[in-house]
Amino acid sequence: MKKTNAARILDGLHIDYELREYVVDENDLSATSVAQKVHMPAEQVFKTLVARGDKTGVLMACVPGDAELDLKELAAASGNKKVEMVSLKEVQPLTGYIRGGVSPLGAKKRYPVFIDETVLLWPVIAISAGIRGCQMIVRPDDLVTAVEAKTCDIARNV
Repeated sequence: MKKTNAARILDGLHIDYELREYVVDENDLSATSVAQKVHMPAEQVFKTLVARGDKTGVLMACVPGDAELDLKELAAASGNKKVEMVSLKEVQPLTGYIRGGVSPLGAKKRYPVFIDETVLLWPVIAISAGIRGCQMIVRPDDLVTAVEAKTCDIARNV
């Protein structure tokens, strides 16, 4: 398997991780589907969403696979009055990643990253390695350090 930019960043920071490949279903890119394929509970597989704040601009949010992003909470945590998701067609130009393969590590630009605080409940979590079909299994505190994330309450159960 070819190393992704996200994997190279963790290598450079001397952070341990495991790459776990899975078969991609173009019709179901959901985090719950990915969680089943990498044999982890959905609440331990974090999806990365790209949003834009009215004051700060583009930011990334990581929430458990079985939850939704609470835009009001993200706005409050990020110092914005309002935050909205960027359109799907903007995701790749902004991050270099395609839907289903967005990672908080190694995007085209370094955006502020906000991770739901439940991340700290787990010994390890899965996050996209930057391509569809590959998840990185990493310790939450290592991920928070690597992306200089702020942990906050930004997820809402579906």
